[in-house]
Amino acid sequence: MRETLRELLGKEVVVDTRSPWIYIGRLESVQADSLLLRDVDVHDSGETSTPKERYVLDSSDSGIKANRRSVYVSLEYVVSVSLLSEVIKF
Repeated sequence: MRETLRELLGKEVVVDTRSPWIYIGRLESVQADSLLLRDVDVHDSGETSTPKERYVLDSSDSGIKANRRSVYVSLEYVVSVSLLSEVIKF
């Protein structure tokens, strides 16, 4: 998985986790046990009525609203990583 993720370096990605948290930002590096994102929108979907998928769709339209300069995300909690540009609008 780490080698595949390295192909996304420098690109805006969506990181889905096994928790209510979702991360949208630029993938800076892939570590042994974490991802480093820059200019990141860290969103806790458990704190709002907006489901994760709706939030991602809105972000793909309006752009990333960064609330952190950088964030390390543990690979232990990552479910998927995708390019923000590949979010399908429905």
